[in-house]
Amino acid sequence: MVNEITVKIKKKSAQSYIKGYPLLTKEALVTVPDMEEGVILRLVDESGRFLANGYHGNQNKGIGWILSYDEKQALDQAFFVTLFEEAFAKRQVFFNDDGTTAFRIFNGEGDGLGGLTIDYYDGFLVLQWYSHGIYKWKSTILAAIKTAITARGIYEKRRFDAKGQYLESDDFLEGDTAPEPLIVKENGINYAVYLNDGAMTGIFLDQRDVRKTICDTYAAGRTVLNTFSYTGAFSVAAAFGGAAHTTNVDVANRSIPKTREQFTVNELDPVAHTIMAEDVFQYFKYANRKELAFDMVILDPPSFARTKKTTFSVAKDYGKLLEESIVITNPNGIIVASTNYAGYGMDKFKQVVQEAFKNQGRDYRIIEQFTLPADFATRSSFKEGDYLKVLFLEVR
Repeated sequence: MVNEITVKIKKKSAQSYIKGYPLLTKEALVTVPDMEEGVILRLVDESGRFLANGYHGNQNKGIGWILSYDEKQALDQAFFVTLFEEAFAKRQVFFNDDGTTAFRIFNGEGDGLGGLTIDYYDGFLVLQWYSHGIYKWKSTILAAIKTAITARGIYEKRRFDAKGQYLESDDFLEGDTAPEPLIVKENGINYAVYLNDGAMTGIFLDQRDVRKTICDTYAAGRTVLNTFSYTGAFSVAAAFGGAAHTTNVDVANRSIPKTREQFTVNELDPVAHTIMAEDVFQYFKYANRKELAFDMVILDPPSFARTKKTTFSVAKDYGKLLEESIVITNPNGIIVASTNYAGYGMDKFKQVVQEAFKNQGRDYRIIEQFTLPADFATRSSFKEGDYLKVLFLEVR
């Protein structure tokens, strides 16, 4: 990558970059030059003094990421090797844990390179590219990764189509192909994952601590409703922790065989649990009609979802979702309220919770609170990067 452009940063924005803010925005530039994604950006202040080096890549609200504050630092393969070696060394505790074989080993800007994440699945790597810009660096980055770690095989997810979504393709890159399913462990529990089956693998690795807490502390003897259940990972953790029964509700038909599989790979009988494909809000109506109530309700919806009949967005509908959950939660029951919606900080999320309980005339207390686990490294100068918010709510 020899192509380099110097861009001038407005005075009012320069200070935040000096303090370590990593995301480059259009608003921060004095003028936005015509430039190709992937080009190196040399950031200077309005008087021409060097601030940082980065690259141009359109991602969400940003137009690139800062990589180095050292003017003499070459952005070459050796630079990336150092970046990856440092990140992998920080995850040594995970590499040494036989009970957990799936975790994140590189978390974008949290580890110094916005636009790329790397997940580890029992020796296989899954790279996620978030812009055309970072993808232009693919050969250099791939060579650096292979210098820093030995992998059984490498897969990629390209998440940068016109709407910032996943690009459907064969995701296998090189090495051995992973078995289907690949059985990984998390805190001693088995999970079936598929590395080449669309945008997602079958488990959200950022919820590991939440699943462990459900299993170890709250599941025993409880009836559990898992909404937007996907492959039923929360329910498997609950069943492992001694839950009396789990009910799994997801609008996608494929969630039924996927959830059965997760129980089966743990030698748990899927027939002993309820697994259904249904719109969650329709299920709430059904539960009310049948006067069903649960000891634990798990809410982890996508930020946005559309079915033939309805659309759901966390920004607009999370309060309603919570209210309807409160109605079917037993006294002293637990609601696990979770969202990865970047538009909410934890304070805003707590406000939504407070309002929902107020509207239902019910009391609650927060008994556990989670953000991202340790392997999902974040930086204090970039609050937006710590996107996960989970509250365990005891319903009075």
